[in-house]
Amino acid sequence: MIYMLDTADVNKIRRAYDLYPISGVTTNPTIISKEKSEFIKILKDIREVIGADTMLHVQALGIKAEDIIKEAEYLNKTIGGNLYIKIPVIPEGIKAMKLLKQRGVKITATAIFTADQALMAAMAGADYVAPYVNRIDNISGDGVGVVAEIRELFDIYGLDAKILAASFKNVQQVHNVALAGGHSVTVNPEIMDALLSHPLTDWSIDQFINDWGTVYGKDKLSSDVK
Repeated sequence: MIYMLDTADVNKIRRAYDLYPISGVTTNPTIISKEKSEFIKILKDIREVIGADTMLHVQALGIKAEDIIKEAEYLNKTIGGNLYIKIPVIPEGIKAMKLLKQRGVKITATAIFTADQALMAAMAGADYVAPYVNRIDNISGDGVGVVAEIRELFDIYGLDAKILAASFKNVQQVHNVALAGGHSVTVNPEIMDALLSHPLTDWSIDQFINDWGTVYGKDKLSSDVK
């Protein structure tokens, strides 16, 4: 499983990158706008935290292929590093994917709600496809089921594109996506923390500490005792 963090909050990225096996950061225009700061500065700050080799997924604005391509080239030149350009699965977006793939640009197809959208994006050259799990559920669909269908289609046709499942409300959805064969997930910092959270884990740690402290002293490590 490839874990990515879905935020543009540099402080939260720094914390999660320090603690967890984070392989990348994903953003979108909505996430970026919440930071209320200069767009390029936000991206450069994120790049500084995660380094040049870590994946950074940034969405190209525009709904015409030529505008998407212009944005993609600008972002690659300005931000650099291991950058993936997010492009929505609209007809002009698919056109842009085909052309950008020829130029060696890394692509993440986004705003995916059906397996057919993901398949076409992969055939157009997308490296990652991002189905919106919870948003599919919210329209009486089956987000995890769509992930499973995408995985089946990719396996049938031997495609190298990876599923980057997005839009999660809870840990259970992330768990079900993993069982369905999703290659990667992008989650907000709260869900990233929740993936490890369990009251019995906390209880067990407290019990270990209390029992150790009773005999060897509170706050002492094994290297402190003889």
